[in-house]
Amino acid sequence: MSFYFATIILTELLMLAMTIHVVGYSGFERTQKDWFVLTFLCIMMCAAEEYAVHCGLYDVSLSKMLTVLTVIQFSTAPVLAMLFTGALGLRHQAKIAGIYFAVNLAVEAIAAPFGLIFYFNESGYFRGQYFLTYEFFYVISLIYLIVGMSIAGKKFRHRDLGTIIMILVILVAGIIPMTFFKLNITYVAIAIGASLCYIYYNDLNQEDTLSDLVSNQEKMSRMQEHIISGMANLIESRDTETGEHIARTSAYVKMLAEYARDDGVYADEISDRFIDLMYTLAPMHDVGKIVVPDHILKKPGKLTDEEFDQMKQHAAAGGKVVRNVLNGITEEEFLSFASDIATYHHEKWDGSGYPTGKKGEEIPLSARIMAIADVFDALISERCYKKALPVEKALSIIEEGAGAHFDPQLAAVFLNHRSDFV
Repeated sequence: MSFYFATIILTELLMLAMTIHVVGYSGFERTQKDWFVLTFLCIMMCAAEEYAVHCGLYDVSLSKMLTVLTVIQFSTAPVLAMLFTGALGLRHQAKIAGIYFAVNLAVEAIAAPFGLIFYFNESGYFRGQYFLTYEFFYVISLIYLIVGMSIAGKKFRHRDLGTIIMILVILVAGIIPMTFFKLNITYVAIAIGASLCYIYYNDLNQEDTLSDLVSNQEKMSRMQEHIISGMANLIESRDTETGEHIARTSAYVKMLAEYARDDGVYADEISDRFIDLMYTLAPMHDVGKIVVPDHILKKPGKLTDEEFDQMKQHAAAGGKVVRNVLNGITEEEFLSFASDIATYHHEKWDGSGYPTGKKGEEIPLSARIMAIADVFDALISERCYKKALPVEKALSIIEEGAGAHFDPQLAAVFLNHRSDFV
């Protein structure tokens, strides 16, 4: 009896712990939580009722109360299978469980006064002549659980078939000792099985949620790439040279960021993520040119002061365009990074740039890297308003601009690896 008492206590504690966990858990919807809580509480109730009947403290004056408790237990225990499957997400289980409970309760209530399934006398509890009726209901319940768990397993593509099999093995292992050796560990087995069901469902549910999240993130990334590509192509359709410029500068900024990190320049800021963003978002740097009229953008000669003022507006406009287009479909880090490149890549280290006159490290690192790549490629490329400069001349301009136009440390990295940029 002490062993039996210990198994009941362990069952109650395990189900109480699981109930507390589910109540405080935010990973399920309310309906799902209710199913698990109901399952755990019913197991606690059935285990407690069974112990009350078999505890050895029987008194004939309590026979009516114990009869009622046994009827409730015998009516509820077979319904646990429906509660299991309901907790695992199968639909319509509330209706099925209600009907099955009603059938069990009717049979037990009718049979109880005549001692057909169980009875009490002065010596205690005994099985009746038709105790097999209860076992029949229990077997039906077990078969239902096997079918239900197979269906639930199909929902999760049987990724954890071993767990389903072990749950069923544990449940059967809990019934056999009671049937053949009078060793009652049934509710311990049921409690363990219920806990494994919860872990099984929760783990696979979380796995699917994570898979959906990753899939959505990949779709979002592809959407972002298409938007960036589309906006860059929009610029290219207005100015073919600018389109080629976009492709080259993307390669330049990636190399410059990698070399800077390798050389210990801003190594604490230049992470793999930074480099990926730099490469991905570099095509956005001239997107503001969409607001520049064609007669200025494609003018073959030198711009007037007024025309240059209009041209300079593309930097501030670029940041606004980026935010208007990408806002709401990407995270703030991505949005800010793209906006910084588009807005500040014409700022200068000494503060004489535009559109805001930022200087030194006030200028975002991404824009300072972009500035070198942008100017270098513009210098060595032929444009409608100028001829291409020799590479050596372009490199000397970068060197002269270090500390004035360009970040001196980044300019030094660029010049130290000049052979890779030409």
